[in-house]
Amino acid sequence: MRHFGQLEPQTRQELFHIEPREFTADSSAGTLAAALGATLYSPATRPTLAEDVLKQAARGVVSMVLCLEDSIDDRDVEAGEANIVRHFRDLADRPGAAERLPLLFIRVRTPWQITDLTARLGDCVALLSGFVLPKFTEESGVPFLEALAEAEAACGRRLFAMPVLESPELMHLESRVETLNGISRTVDKYRERVLALRLGVTDFCSSYGIRRGPAMTAYDVQIVASVIADVVNVLGRADGSGFTVTGPVWEYFRHQERIFKPQLRRSPFAAGESEDLREQLLERDMDGLLREIELDRANGLQGKTCIHPTHVPVVHALSVVTHEEYTDAADILHVDRSGGGVLRSAYTNKMNEVKPHRAWAERTILRAEAFGVARDGISFVELLAACLPAG
Repeated sequence: MRHFGQLEPQTRQELFHIEPREFTADSSAGTLAAALGATLYSPATRPTLAEDVLKQAARGVVSMVLCLEDSIDDRDVEAGEANIVRHFRDLADRPGAAERLPLLFIRVRTPWQITDLTARLGDCVALLSGFVLPKFTEESGVPFLEALAEAEAACGRRLFAMPVLESPELMHLESRVETLNGISRTVDKYRERVLALRLGVTDFCSSYGIRRGPAMTAYDVQIVASVIADVVNVLGRADGSGFTVTGPVWEYFRHQERIFKPQLRRSPFAAGESEDLREQLLERDMDGLLREIELDRANGLQGKTCIHPTHVPVVHALSVVTHEEYTDAADILHVDRSGGGVLRSAYTNKMNEVKPHRAWAERTILRAEAFGVARDGISFVELLAACLPAG
């Protein structure tokens, strides 16, 4: 699989200075963590689950979560489990389907579901990349990770964990530091099995009975922004001790009456087709999503949880490394690590400090490998125009 693989080769050549690299479910954990991109959630009870997975993969989705937790009714859990097993068998029986699948994860409710589902999947477990672990703390997380290790040993396949940080203990100020330290100890102990940490911002808001509107990002809700900052502070460090932390879900996917003026500025949208694209994004309430994705990256987050397919190309287009970013990162990394110093950017608009900017440059190159480098003069507008369906 590869990002933007749904585009024609000629289109990719026109858009990319360096095209995204191919990867597989067996690639290194570092490669997969960088390449998660927009992780699309789907209720496990969908009657057309196998078809849905293949359809979304053909549209550019490279990671999906089949959810047995909050997205389905408590009474439907057993039916959801059976549905997953049935549709995994359907996918395994389709000639060539395995090569077209995204990374597939199952969001469970309890640790025993991990070992039970792994056993029930049988040889179809080869299509599974891992499990998403809800409401993760040190106390609740250890049984999940022990169950994952047991399932991995039983099936003989590498399985990853993606813990979701969403518990009230993490939200509440008086328990946050202790909870974060406990999570840190737990994921560090099982580091080789933890692919990424996911933020459950909807649950954070629930703790205080609040919900952000389509004109507001998670960072505009200060009580939520403070938790994101602390999570990155403890768990997202670039010194080798940190993990990939993914961006929160964007809840909105259809037009609602606006209270605030649109935030999606006309530049870099020019007249004509680009202006039409701007109007299309505004009609879909995408301007808030665009702004939140930019703030995710500015705050140290990578990728994003998505609940609607229309969000996926937006996340991926904004994940592509610009030609300017790539040039700066490459210049920084070409300098002897011990030498330090300051370089003038090839774009002559900034100074690149070799030592302070090295971690940023290394992360940028990883993103470039996963999402590619845009040609000089190509912006996210052209990338979106190539990926978004008309209408």
